[in-house]
Amino acid sequence: MEVYRLSREKYASPLSGKGAAIKGARWNSTGIELIYTAENRSLAMAEVAVHFTLATLPDDYVMISINIPDEVAFTQVQESDLPPNWKDFPHPASTQKFGDDIVLENKYCVLMIPSVVTQGDFNVLINPNHKDFVKIAITAIEKFPFDKRIFK
Repeated sequence: MEVYRLSREKYASPLSGKGAAIKGARWNSTGIELIYTAENRSLAMAEVAVHFTLATLPDDYVMISINIPDEVAFTQVQESDLPPNWKDFPHPASTQKFGDDIVLENKYCVLMIPSVVTQGDFNVLINPNHKDFVKIAITAIEKFPFDKRIFK
């Protein structure tokens, strides 16, 4: 499976969940490492774009293509499995606990989870502390200029 991550260039490599662990995010609490990726480039862009305006848009983003071999342990979560308030903004503690529990259980390296931003698409969360993480590799890093028409 190929997945995508949009990142500031200086944080593109190596893959690390340290950034998400600093502040926490929708699916992880502070101190829990998790790498946020998406099943397609458009979703990777949408997940980042919701946090910016044209005035705050950085110009140093890159699109990272990542290969996840088929033998890597993964699970796919359906909306019906998620906390009832999983789409709320700001994200609730219940979604962080949901993700933390999966990471700490350490049964899966990859968690496919529905996107809040794009209904029907999935984010692909990678646990960098799982034994299968060493099988995951960056295959490309390319400059990614945002189309400014997206922002107002």
